[in-house]
Parts: sequence; C-alpha cells; structure tokens
Amino acid sequence: MTLMPRQGDRHADRVLDVVRRGFHEEGDDLVTRSWSRCVNLYRLDPGRAREPVVIGSAALQARRDRHADVIECARYEMTTLYQQLADPESAVVLTDTDGVIVHMVSSPEFAADAEPMGLHAGGMWSEAEAGTNGMGTCLAAAHPISVRRDEHFFSQFTQLTCSAVPVFDPTGEIIAVLDVTSRSSLMQQHVLVLLGMTARMIENRLIDKRFSNAHPLHFHSRPEFVYTLHEGKLAVGDDGRILAANRSALFQLGLQSMDEIRTQRIEDLFQTSLEDILKRSLSSSFHPVVAYRAKAALRFFAVARRPASDAGTPARGRVAGMGVVALDETAGEGLRVPPRVPALRPPPIVRTFKDPRLVAHLDTARRVVARSTPVLLCGETGSGKEVFARAIHESSPHADGAFVAVNCASLPETLIESELFGYKAGAFTGAQRSGRRGKILQADGGTLFLDEIADMPLELQARLLRVLDERQVTPLGTEDTHPVDFQLVSASHQHLPTLVQDGRFREDLYYRLAGIELDLPPLRDRSDKRELIQSVLADEGGTGCRLSEEAERLLMAHPWPGNLRQLRHVLRSAAALADGKTIAKEHLPSLVARQAPSPNQAPVALPAATGATTADENTAPADAAPKARLNPIQANERQVLLQMLEQHRWNVSNVAKALDVSRNTLYRKLHKLHIEISPPD
Repeated sequence: MTLMPRQGDRHADRVLDVVRRGFHEEGDDLVTRSWSRCVNLYRLDPGRAREPVVIGSAALQARRDRHADVIECARYEMTTLYQQLADPESAVVLTDTDGVIVHMVSSPEFAADAEPMGLHAGGMWSEAEAGTNGMGTCLAAAHPISVRRDEHFFSQFTQLTCSAVPVFDPTGEIIAVLDVTSRSSLMQQHVLVLLGMTARMIENRLIDKRFSNAHPLHFHSRPEFVYTLHEGKLAVGDDGRILAANRSALFQLGLQSMDEIRTQRIEDLFQTSLEDILKRSLSSSFHPVVAYRAKAALRFFAVARRPASDAGTPARGRVAGMGVVALDETAGEGLRVPPRVPALRPPPIVRTFKDPRLVAHLDTARRVVARSTPVLLCGETGSGKEVFARAIHESSPHADGAFVAVNCASLPETLIESELFGYKAGAFTGAQRSGRRGKILQADGGTLFLDEIADMPLELQARLLRVLDERQVTPLGTEDTHPVDFQLVSASHQHLPTLVQDGRFREDLYYRLAGIELDLPPLRDRSDKRELIQSVLADEGGTGCRLSEEAERLLMAHPWPGNLRQLRHVLRSAAALADGKTIAKEHLPSLVARQAPSPNQAPVALPAATGATTADENTAPADAAPKARLNPIQANERQVLLQMLEQHRWNVSNVAKALDVSRNTLYRKLHKLHIEISPPD
C-alpha cells in the first residue's frame, strides 16, 4: 500500500506548485484552497509522511459520552448506508467537530488494513493533523466534499477516496461529519447523495431525541412528501414557540438560519395555531392538512402530533402506521425479526359518525373484533373504508400496535408476495441486502388492513389463507416461520360472492375474511353529508374557509361518484381558487361546467382533447356518447369522469391519481360507463 518515494516526491511537488501559483484564487476550489491552508496556515510539508495522531482510550470515551446522542442517532443509519454501498473496501466514519473518529462501520479486513493510517476510532483527521482529506476539509469548509486519491495533501493517503458531509444539530451548528472512505478504484458517483440523505436522517432523529417533549410538526408544499426525507420538520413547544427546525423546513419557509425561526411562534409561520393544527391532524387520522404560509400566498400540507414523551418512544422504531423496521447489524446474514415493540401511536383518534348506519356498523365492529373476528368492509371506491378500518383498529384490543394498510390493487403482482410476507437477504435479484420484513410481520400486535382484496392474485390467495389459518408467516427465501397475531380487516368495492361464483376469488378465503360483512353507504346517501363537507373543508382550506349558500347547495346536490376522495379533491381545488375568500359557485367548475343529459335527450358529442399524447401513456377519446342508456346517477358519474379526463388531457394515470384509485380500477369504471379510451401500448 506504500507509494514509492519518487511517486511521493512527484505528488508533493505538484501540491507545492499549485499553492505557489495561487490556482486556489481563481475559483472556489475546495481542494486547492485546502492545500493552501495546509502549507501557509498549518505549515505542513506534503513531502514528509506524518505519523497518525490517535487520542487515548479515556479521552475517546469522554468524547463518545459527550456526543452519545449523536452517535446513537447515527449508528443505525451508518450501518444501513454501509450495506447500501456494498463495498467491502470502504468504511463509513463519524467524527466530532475536532475531526476525531468516534464511530466507524467497515469490514474487518479493511479496518485492519486502514488502522496503520489512523483510520479507526480515536484517530484525528482534522486538516491541521492529516492535511487535505474528506473529514478534515469538510469541517474546515463547512461544506460537502469529495477528496479523490491524489487530491489528498499527504501522499500516504493517495490510495484513498474520501467523501464527507457535515451533520447539523437542531440549533443549526455543525455537530459532526459523516464520511465514506474507500480504497476501491471505481468509487461510486452517488456516494455524496447517499451521505447527504443519511445526514438528514441523523439530523431528524436528533431533533426527535433532544425535543421529545415538544410537538413534532411535519410539512411540505406537496402532500406526498410529508413523512418522507424531504419534509420540513419543526419541534414546537406547548406555547407554540418554535424550538428547532431541520434544514428542509428552513428552505421551504425561505429562512437562512435557526436564528430567524427560534424567536417565532407557529402563528408567525402559518395561518394557524398549534391547537388548531393538532385538532385538524387528529380528525384527519394524521393525514396532511392544509396550512397556509403567514403573510404569503403559499400553501403547505402539514401534520402535528402530541409529544412523543406522552406516549413513550419505542426503541429503534418508526412512526405508527409504518411498523417497526429492524436491521441486523451484520450485513447480508439474512432477516432478523426482533421481539415485538409497542408502536408509537398518537392519542386515540376520535371520529364522529353521525350517519345511523355507520354508528351501528362501528358498534357491531367493536364487539366482534373483541373476539378477533375478521371484518370485511364493502362499499364504493372512495367511500371511506380505510378511515372506518382505522376507527375499528382504535377500538380493538390491538390498538396499541401498528395499523398497516396494504392496497392490493396498487401493487404489481410480482411484488405483492414480497410486500406481504417479506424476504430473506438475497432471496431474489434486486432484494435489499438486509432482507425485508413483510406487511404481515409489521402488523404483528396490531391491525392488518387489506384494501381492494378482490384484486389479489388467486395463487397468492391460497398462501394468505394458510397464514390466516396457522397464524404463522414464512418470508421468501427461508424456511423459518414466525408466529403473528393481528386483527384482520379487509375491504373491497366489488361483490366478492359474485367473484367466487365466477371462479375469480377463492370461496374458502372469502368465508375466512367475512367473519362479519359491513356495507358502508356512499357519500350521496349519508345523512351526515353536510357535516362531512364542513369537516373536509376545514382540512383543506383551514378553519376560516367558508361556503356560500349556492356553493353549499351544489355540493349537497352532487351525486359524488368518487365519494370522499372526490369531495376532498373538489374542495382542495375550490379553496385554492377562492384564495382565502368565501367559496362561491365559480370556484366549483367541475360541478357546474355541464349538466348531465336527461335520459330522453341525445347526448352531445364532446370534442377531441388536444395534446392527448403524454410521456406516461398515449390515450384518446374514441366515442363520447354512451352506447346504452344509463340511469341518472350513472349519467352524472359518467359526466364527471369525462370532465376529469378532459381536465387531465385524457391521461388516465393522472385521473387515477386525482381519484386515488388504481388504473385498473379506473379502466373498469370507464368500461362500465361506456367511456371508450385507447389503452396504453
């Protein structure tokens, strides 16, 4: 591993020549600026090998104790990153702000080879001691950096490539540096991106740990990014004062540093109060609700929760509803299922169902789940089956566990089995190196909700039946079985007995799912429709959003073929169009654009949409007129779908996303309503 003296001399001459000629002055070159600091500030000589500086065990332990919470938050993420890199010739390293390595993950072989260079716990890698290198230069520049081979200051390190990013604490100060050092000749180009993502995960964990008594608030300008790595995250005190924020939160709010946000209250950032957003988050089952930026026309989607300390934080767990994900610290040795840990869950979700049928159904469900009886929910698409299933979960003996929802229609057939049952490491091409726990194991101790169960392939139905009978699950690629205990709730908008008669659904599985069968009424038939409209409006537009009498009449009279999903979509658009004013008729274009044709009136042919070709799929309207007479409700439903197709330029994928249904479900509905459309190639 040692370079020949002449090679070392040549490297030293190059470094000194660059520094003398002042190339670092011609731009913001982090490496050449670092070389200049090493020569002019630290008085280092690139031609002289330096002995690694290593602190003693007592001093190292003192540093580890001082940074115990950072190391605890980083340990799991570093192991995951090491497994993602899949490079035995590399190490994932965490240093403190002095450049001292406090934790490292690597293979034993690489660790033994790198130890003489000081690349181990206790080694000091600041620029002043080790010259230009990933860890030290990242600290000096306070910026992500990659130092490749001969970009190192000392020739003894030119066999390495180091990439490093800073890790910030909740006050916005650098608390550590996360680094990947590799000896591989072909370093992965995406390592800086992975490092940045890992650093953000550590920072978010650190906010949770240091502010466990605060209210976590998650937000993003796009609702699908809430609860992801890209979300903005705030820690809010009981008085509404902002205690901490992650970098994404500062960026989205247009702020530069924590100093600009630390003195503010939640009302200074959003047009809401802590009490209001907590209440709305609770009523929406902790799905994102609308929150407008204070003094700006910016809309965000946010969720607030009670402090984690109120419910108790599980060890190495995820947020409730996502299950508890555990990863064996030894890479590639298979799937390890830890003892079940109680899921972190918010206070019980109180839902007010004022429709008498729903009240009776919920009372029935509460009684039968007390005896672990499976529940099958039937109802139209978008009628609130998942919301009702969550209400059942909150009232069940498994309420302390996770609520795990699986939409059988939205998963490709090739992935349903691995999603449900999990798999061992290396079970198939593309599998995660650590293996994966399936949804059934994640629901252990909680509730498993199988939505659109009718779309589950027949061959998989047999395996699910066996799991339900034996209450054991066997991940793919292994013979190991794991006992499971969960409440089962299933749902379908299709009539399962008809599918059983047609041979498209197993009869034995149907009777296993339908311990009791409950039919949920569509929105148009619910007696609490007015209360629902007001509740959804508060979620989408804020508590100050109001409806005009004419707008309310339109909403009450509409047949709502898409049910609650369609209602939420319409009110979200209306709130945006009204922009803080009272929602009027003109803010509901999809409801007033056209009236449905009467049964005796010849339907009007719609003009072909322009620009129908998209990158997603190539579709075009074929015949806008129905081929058979539809009843008034179906005619209204057909008209709404035609309007949505026109609005989305006949892109079926976009319409399916707007309605929150699978494309297969939408194609079936289009066929039923005689809307002919060219399927994708």
